[in-house]
Amino acid sequence: TATGDSEGETVDEFDASALDLAQIEKALEAFRGPIQQLPPMYSAIKRDGQPLYKLARAGIEVERQPRPVTIKALEVLAFRPGARAEVDVRVLCTKGTYVRSLAMDLGEALGVGGHVTALRRTKAGPFVLAECVTVGALEALHGSQDLAAMDALFKPTDTAVAHMPLLKLPESSGFYLRQGQPVLVPNAPRDGMVRVALETGEFLGLGEILDDGRVAPRRLVVSGE
Repeated sequence: TATGDSEGETVDEFDASALDLAQIEKALEAFRGPIQQLPPMYSAIKRDGQPLYKLARAGIEVERQPRPVTIKALEVLAFRPGARAEVDVRVLCTKGTYVRSLAMDLGEALGVGGHVTALRRTKAGPFVLAECVTVGALEALHGSQDLAAMDALFKPTDTAVAHMPLLKLPESSGFYLRQGQPVLVPNAPRDGMVRVALETGEFLGLGEILDDGRVAPRRLVVSGE
């Protein structure tokens, strides 16, 4: 299809009846590990300030440069043979990976073309699908005024950046950091980004270690107060 998914216009058709699982497994080997991937025209990547998908909708195709991505895992979960064969795969990849490109490239490698018919994200960083809560469930808790149950669903503010080193500041240093001023923190890392919190546990935001060893604020969390 033109978009690489089932919503796009069909641009060509192939009979995939001869395709078997062994062929798919062999073709997948070339897509595991570090690969170069060409972003699809129907993407949010910008060219001269314009998203590529807007150009694509206008019938304009521009040259794109391949991007390095890493496919950490790529395994077959199910295979349904036939003229319109379908394969379900589990993909674990780095950010910037286009699953639609992966499907189109796999179809090209197999000689039958391909596009995505369904896509479900099961994990993004530390967040997993099993821990997600539907809007309906939240509305039900709100309707019953079960505030304790709602509170139990919240994660710490710094969950998404928990992989960064944590620095704890006294209230005085936290005051100056909140004013946008770098502060000196004993035993801080020598470089890189860090999480910054008060000694009381309140998360302040993200900081960056400067060349002189001080911590400069980069992204601060504003409290409701």
